[in-house]
Amino acid sequence: MTSPFRIACLQINSGNDLEANMTVVRQMTAEAAKSGADLVLSPEYFLMMDGSGRVMRENALPPDGGGALRELQALARDTGVWFLAGSLTLRSEDGRIANRSLLIAADGRVVAHYDKIHMFDVTLPDGKVIRESSTYKPGDRAVIGHTPWGGIGMTVCYDLRFPQLFRALAQRGAGFIAVPSSFQRQTGKAHWHTLIRARAIENAAYIFAPAMCGEHAGNRQTYGHALIVDPWGEVLADAGEDPGIVYADIDPARVAKIRSMMPSLEHDRPYAFDPAEKS
Repeated sequence: MTSPFRIACLQINSGNDLEANMTVVRQMTAEAAKSGADLVLSPEYFLMMDGSGRVMRENALPPDGGGALRELQALARDTGVWFLAGSLTLRSEDGRIANRSLLIAADGRVVAHYDKIHMFDVTLPDGKVIRESSTYKPGDRAVIGHTPWGGIGMTVCYDLRFPQLFRALAQRGAGFIAVPSSFQRQTGKAHWHTLIRARAIENAAYIFAPAMCGEHAGNRQTYGHALIVDPWGEVLADAGEDPGIVYADIDPARVAKIRSMMPSLEHDRPYAFDPAEKS
């Protein structure tokens, strides 16, 4: 059993100026490291955030992450923390962009990466239509990144609404699941806390959810409330609505204890649907 560790979830109000966003991330990560964080997690779109798909395509990074990724690797080395880059937007061969989360070790190595699987193609309560699939290329594989403290399942934002992904990660051994997000304000008010706590409870896993907050370029508003939730569904930290950092001390033994007490991950059973009754 690994020893406890400290995490920091960043809550950021990013815009479409990459260098300005990078400066904020450097400052916040250095602050988190000084406060004892072993693992720092940043939100979805933390280096480039604009409600316009055209702007996001025009500012997408090279497929290998380019200089921005190298800066993040150097940041991890310089601060001595593990760093989850919530998501970078990277050009792909078909003209769309990948929404990719990367786990960077304290020595700067990229140890895992995950491309967001589920595309946010929705109509919001106010009638606003968002079609991520017109700009982004969905991923097709689930990923667990391996850290000194155990496996961390990697998801991004809208994946939160697909519990089967979280269950698959937990059943493959992930005791922690990251949900870097830029949750829309309208849906966040209704569903964010409930969904995060449900995913923690269902899977007896810690959920680490760094978040975007506030007003952004391109008529985008995000909910904030970066959360850290334990395997029993207890909210350990909530960042509220403004930029900042939230911390929690994580005990991997608590995952094992709760999964032993409530072993529902072992209780899935196959089932079939009855044929529809004929009138």
